[in-house]
Amino acid sequence: MELFSDKPGDEGLPGRERALVMAAVMTTTLMAVFDGSMVNIALPQMARSLQVSAPVAVWFANGYLLSAAMTLAIFAALATRFGFRPVFIFGLSLFTLTSLGCAVSSSAEMLIVMRVLQGVGGAATLSIAPAILRSVFPGRLLGRILGLNALLIAASTALAPVLGGTLLGTLSWQWLFAINVLPGLVALGLAINAIPHKPMLNTRRFDVTGAVLSATMLGALIMAANGFAEPHAVNHTLNATITGWSVLALIGGVGFVWHIRQAEQPLLPPMIFRSGRFSLAALTSLASFISQGITFVALPFLFQSVYGYSAFTSALLFTPWPVGIVLVAPHAGRLADKYAPAVISTVGLLVFVVGLALLATLPAHAAAWDIGLRSLVCGMGFGCFQSPNNREMLSNVAREYSGYASGVLAIMRTFGQCLGAALVGVLLAVMATSTNVALEEQAVRMSLWLAVAASGLAILLSLSRLHRHQQHDAQA
Repeated sequence: MELFSDKPGDEGLPGRERALVMAAVMTTTLMAVFDGSMVNIALPQMARSLQVSAPVAVWFANGYLLSAAMTLAIFAALATRFGFRPVFIFGLSLFTLTSLGCAVSSSAEMLIVMRVLQGVGGAATLSIAPAILRSVFPGRLLGRILGLNALLIAASTALAPVLGGTLLGTLSWQWLFAINVLPGLVALGLAINAIPHKPMLNTRRFDVTGAVLSATMLGALIMAANGFAEPHAVNHTLNATITGWSVLALIGGVGFVWHIRQAEQPLLPPMIFRSGRFSLAALTSLASFISQGITFVALPFLFQSVYGYSAFTSALLFTPWPVGIVLVAPHAGRLADKYAPAVISTVGLLVFVVGLALLATLPAHAAAWDIGLRSLVCGMGFGCFQSPNNREMLSNVAREYSGYASGVLAIMRTFGQCLGAALVGVLLAVMATSTNVALEEQAVRMSLWLAVAASGLAILLSLSRLHRHQQHDAQA
């Protein structure tokens, strides 16, 4: 396989060692993404088992998401300070141990604590996974390996509800966590033996102020987004809570930006954003994940409330989306190693927006094959976009800043999906204020058109970087 073939002048590791690192990183990524996505479907069963109310059970999902989001930037900075290997091994060890802790939890309090710690472990691995791959693979293969990584994340996100539903139908909710233990131990053994150890990259004091401001900003954003996604977000008490979190996020964000511009050794160096192509690729990624987040939340309402499908059938209707990604993403990554990644990702966005428009115009009584075909177009478009765009981000910063760039990539993905979910929540709360199915359908279809608009914004951002790329070539 070409990914593991060696050529004279290749940087990184020899082919066999690259294969071991890839196995460790991708196994860990698969577990972390699945655990962040498939628990939602089990919340009712978990609430009954532990005898708690639905609002408490929501924290079985939110605890993981919140702690992961708050620590993504922190672990990206720690990896640059201490090296990828110790941070990744710490994160994987914590994630595996707390997976076992979740599985044996006998109370809601214990499960929430385990989920919060599990999110910290997941953040430590997800924030630097692409950077580790960049460090061990030669530049000529960067697009291909990032294509496989993007494929894994996107497909895992889409397939998680199906796997979760299958496990719940045959076993108990504890198995959603117990299945992580064995592959986690295998991945840990691979990581310890295969990821190269490098000396400390810098010895300056860690930016504690930046870490606190970053965690405050990102955590408050997640809480505000979750508040908007509540079905009764028009409630006055909830409105006050959302406003409070939003103000805190704004204060944290302004403080963080001011701090990193003033600090001698900031948590996230502003210089990585001086590359216009990196910044535009990051913004394009954010807009596209907002679009995907909207779609992944809106479609279950359409499938179940409007079309009358069961929860499990609705999950199956998502299957063509990851199939489209599997079909396209590896080839897109391969092309990105030979041609301009921005061009390939822009083509992918064009296909993606066509697929979203097809979903937004589904007929009143859509057949399963019709839904699947339109979802397939979306998956193919997103698969064509994501890996070249990730390559564009990582290749436009110096190699020593790969950890920071990898963290920004993870943040864009996490918050794009959260903001997308929040937007659907707002529309459902404002428009579908009764049990009227017609109003709910209207809100869902408007959400899908909002996803089309977000992906249209991503196209405009992508086209602007193409223009910048042409100007750079003309000057050269």
